Amino acid sequence: MVQIGYTMMTEQAGPRDLVDHVVRAEETGFDFSVTSDHYAPWLASQGHAPYAWSVLGAAAQATSRIPLMTYVTCPTVRYHPAIVAQKAATLQLLSQGRFRLGLGAGENLNEHVVGHGWPGKSTRHEMLTEALEIIRALFEGGKVTYHGNHFEVDAAKLWDLPEQAPPIGVAVSGERSCEIAGRLADLVIATEPKGELISSFEKHGGKGKPRVGQLPICYDPDRDAAVKRAHDQFRWFAGGWKVNSELPDPDGFAGATQFVRPEDVAETIPCGDNVDDFVEAVRPYAEAGFQEIAVVQVGGDHQREFFDWAGKKLLPALREL
Repeated sequence: MVQIGYTMMTEQAGPRDLVDHVVRAEETGFDFSVTSDHYAPWLASQGHAPYAWSVLGAAAQATSRIPLMTYVTCPTVRYHPAIVAQKAATLQLLSQGRFRLGLGAGENLNEHVVGHGWPGKSTRHEMLTEALEIIRALFEGGKVTYHGNHFEVDAAKLWDLPEQAPPIGVAVSGERSCEIAGRLADLVIATEPKGELISSFEKHGGKGKPRVGQLPICYDPDRDAAVKRAHDQFRWFAGGWKVNSELPDPDGFAGATQFVRPEDVAETIPCGDNVDDFVEAVRPYAEAGFQEIAVVQVGGDHQREFFDWAGKKLLPALREL
């Protein structure tokens, strides 16, 4: 049976609302939660981008059962990996062992803001590998000195370490990222239900490790309203990862998606309130081998009604998978 998670999407809600949402997700019965980590929304219509780590700290105190996870944090440009390790260790303590650290190679949208430029894909993978090595070394305790091609660490030590370090997940989209994840991660993360990603992850050392996917959905009793909202706030999703990782700001995503039609969005994002449509959208993830699937309810102002519906209809139906 797959586990169904809830996404605190920082691009579409403010910090207090996000904490309220994860509390409600716990009450509704979601199995786990994940949180995006953005400096800017994909599109201006989403309208938000609070600091995810402050939100997670508050969520850790406001909840008692539901697991928490970054989905995902880039530990290479906007954040130094030594600081990511410190944040993750602290959050694991605050949540009493409920935190998993999801990492990825990042997007220009969020990372360019510190003025260091946006490296090419191969360089980003090199940086992610070094970051993973640094974070793992710090989780082991003791002082860490590291001299890499991209990062330096000078006698760093985490003074507040949890008994169990946060499991580390790595987001994948191709062979190289699958190799990094299989070798250095405790679990794999993906936003597409591609069985070849799981196969590649397992080939490189990921066999038997957890596999977590994510799916945007748009519940609304009025299907036309759901399609309109999904198009307004989530048409960026049609760009694909190779495009989405490169564009620098919401204006760029608006321009790149100006010809995406509402019906195009509705083909990839289930909209409305027909539970069967949502089950069929989740099914490819289960069939590809994902054990955990986090849904994103599109629209920060449309979460409360979603929880009512999800508790009564969606979660029972998805747990039949």
